[in-house]
Amino acid sequence: MKPIRILLADDHNVMRRGLRLLLESQSGFSVVGEASDGRQAVDQALATRPDVVVLDITMPRLSGTEAAQRITESLPDTAVVILSMHADEGYVLRALKAGARGYLVKDSAEDDLIEAIKAVSEGKAYFSPEVSKMLVEDYVREIRTRGAEDSYELLTTREREILHLLAEGKSNKDIAALLNLSLFTVETHRRNLQEKLNLHNLAELILYAVRKGLIS
Repeated sequence: MKPIRILLADDHNVMRRGLRLLLESQSGFSVVGEASDGRQAVDQALATRPDVVVLDITMPRLSGTEAAQRITESLPDTAVVILSMHADEGYVLRALKAGARGYLVKDSAEDDLIEAIKAVSEGKAYFSPEVSKMLVEDYVREIRTRGAEDSYELLTTREREILHLLAEGKSNKDIAALLNLSLFTVETHRRNLQEKLNLHNLAELILYAVRKGLIS
């Protein structure tokens, strides 16, 4: 089995060195490059074509989210994990819109990074447990405050199934093959569920799934 090839990008040398030692102690992981700013991270990613890029969200010359967007646009098969000091929803949504599949709070990065890299390399999403917990609590509080019904209950069984698969990183084409449906049928279900949940893109869909506790 081929090792997961990883690029590390963080402007703090000590942090980067610590993460490299952690990753290189794991079998099946290979650190293929390092970067100390966002622009260097993009250049290194294009040069090494890693499976996973671990990006600090605040870096000089180009922020982590900007670097993530450029990397995922140029290398769609490369998964991005964002490291951040911030655990609020706005930062998470911006990271997802930039193409990131994982979001870790730096305080717990050493505990969660191994699982995050494994998950995103398989096409799944991964969030620090405290981020997932915060998103779920915010969602429940919002529902109670509005006195609203949970819109998830409006979804059909098939729409829920497709929601789960989309949040796990499956494409419309993948889902059609898995469920033995036509691509048109999957696209119709996807459009319907996004309208019911008032979701406008994949980033919002993944965030909704995390808030609902459908994925970790």
